[in-house]
Amino acid sequence: MKSDLPKVLHPVANRPMVSHIISALEAVSPDRTVVVVAPGMDRVADAVAPADTAIQAEALGTGHAVLSARDAMKGFEGDVLVLFGDTPLLTAETIQSMLSARRAADNPAVVVLGFRPDNPAEYGRLITGADGALEAIVEVKDASQEQRKIGLCNAGIMAIDSAHLLPLLDGIGNDNANGEYYLTDIVKIARARDLACAVVEASDPVEVMGVNSRAQLAEAEAAMQDRLRQAAMAAGVTMTDPGTVWLSADTRIGRDVSIGPNVFFGPGVSIADNVEIRSFCHIEQADVASGAIIGPFARLRPGADLEEDVHIGNFVEIKAARVERGAKVNHLTYIGDARIGSKANIGAGTITCNYDGFFKYHTDIGAGAFVGSNSALVAPVKIGDGAIVGAGSVITGEVEADALSVARGRQKNIGGWAKSFRNKRQAENDAAKKK
Repeated sequence: MKSDLPKVLHPVANRPMVSHIISALEAVSPDRTVVVVAPGMDRVADAVAPADTAIQAEALGTGHAVLSARDAMKGFEGDVLVLFGDTPLLTAETIQSMLSARRAADNPAVVVLGFRPDNPAEYGRLITGADGALEAIVEVKDASQEQRKIGLCNAGIMAIDSAHLLPLLDGIGNDNANGEYYLTDIVKIARARDLACAVVEASDPVEVMGVNSRAQLAEAEAAMQDRLRQAAMAAGVTMTDPGTVWLSADTRIGRDVSIGPNVFFGPGVSIADNVEIRSFCHIEQADVASGAIIGPFARLRPGADLEEDVHIGNFVEIKAARVERGAKVNHLTYIGDARIGSKANIGAGTITCNYDGFFKYHTDIGAGAFVGSNSALVAPVKIGDGAIVGAGSVITGEVEADALSVARGRQKNIGGWAKSFRNKRQAENDAAKKK
């Protein structure tokens, strides 16, 4: 990945790849989760907490990696899933299918996940018998011409009966060019011991896509985004141009929500039913209640909390602020560290001056208040219910309920001044040209 960030922490849909696997596992309620990491991978351990971690002191192959978790698995009885932290698209449904196959009547010791890529290329092939049982995994370099014609390939993901796992792992050798212990060897060992093995085929090859480069990370992102969009639309969301809407793994969107083109959802967003999000909005760590209209070109930053029927218009930014029911902030405005009361109306160009270079301060705008265009509200400040702030005002003190506050220089008109000014400047310009 050419990165200081551990590979499995690179995000897909704003969630680390390994966290996607942890999330998929939640559906099967594992008794124990152990993440095998290399020495010094404290960032990975922190990311997967409260899952246990085991250290693989040397990178001696996939079989050796599983053996590194031996102590963490001590005393465990049940099924052991072996998954990869760089396959973020694996679904809970496929995991459940593997467990169901492991617990089937034929009681296979090992279940291997297979897939059928468009180009089998260098993938190991899964050799099955007439009854569909798994007979062997053959690496492509060792495969015959006939075996290379097989389309069913090894994804490397397994479900294993714990009663057989350690004996099978202990049987793996490292007599190969790389001197490594390969997990795939347990199928050959199991068959030699007359233990059954089985295959579950992934319904979509994209599920087992591994990420080993920035280009593959982009491919995984595209696949995940397509999955998230399809799920949202199936749940009742309208997207005018789905390919331009970007979602996070934890984005929650209700029914009858309309989303225009080029909308980005960062982490921690919850959108209720019957919301309209117009084009070119950027939303992250925000809650939006039913009936709200957002955008176009609006930005909701962390802590934005929009209640029912709120209107947030073009080039408006909301941060760490609650906008209460029916309030309107429609144009060219910044609202930060504030409360806007129910049915208040904030004019174009208004800003809450919430930061003095050292600390943040709060602005409180009451219900039904009206703030005129191009006003600056210098926090900490309170504007009472029903108050009106005249356009162009700089408000530094409290405005009482139902009061009018105007804080600007008094207007002065001088008749004929503009004409006289133009005549003077024109004469000066003409004189300069004659020189």
